[in-house]
Amino acid sequence: MTSPANDRPAPGFAASVVAQLFPACAVLAVLTVVTGIVYPVAMTVAIQAAFPGPASGNQVQDAAGVVRGSRLIGQQFGGPRWFHGRPSGTGNGPYDPTASGGTNLGPTNPALATAVRERAEALARDNPAQSAAIPIDLVTASGSGLDPHVSPAAALLQVPRVAAARNLDEQAVRRLVEQHVEPALLGVFGRPRVNVLELNLALERLSRGPEQSSAN
Repeated sequence: MTSPANDRPAPGFAASVVAQLFPACAVLAVLTVVTGIVYPVAMTVAIQAAFPGPASGNQVQDAAGVVRGSRLIGQQFGGPRWFHGRPSGTGNGPYDPTASGGTNLGPTNPALATAVRERAEALARDNPAQSAAIPIDLVTASGSGLDPHVSPAAALLQVPRVAAARNLDEQAVRRLVEQHVEPALLGVFGRPRVNVLELNLALERLSRGPEQSSAN
């Protein structure tokens, strides 16, 4: 039969446990401070100093210095006085950054054909002066649903409507679009494009009648 004395910890056991726990806890505390506080703060400060725009979400401000959105995320503009972006199929509403994604409708899906036809008909009604073929980016949603750009052709198609709605010279509005065409990266990657939010803010300044957009 085992003696109760044999069940007791060996002399120095508690001291040994403490001796092992102390350095482990010390290392945990140091690593927590370094990787959880010092490193994130240092990286945030460094990135803010080196790349202030991207680090802040590429925010776009109007003439009054009010942040109107990000140049990386599209917004919904409605009405004839604004340039419109491409359709969005995100979440419960367009350009929902919490539910980025496309409609996932395949090219043989009748729903896609119906949506494209309806969008084309709406564009024809809203832009009666247009005679050129409708650019595909005005009738199809992007894969992310957040695309902030349209093609130059898509923006130029809307010039007559916007100019008439704002009582502006059509050539002046056309020049504004041309000034906001961004070339392909390094002249090779991607295609020329126009940021709709930045174009609409420039349109506000041109019309000298700033107003709140209907962007969500």
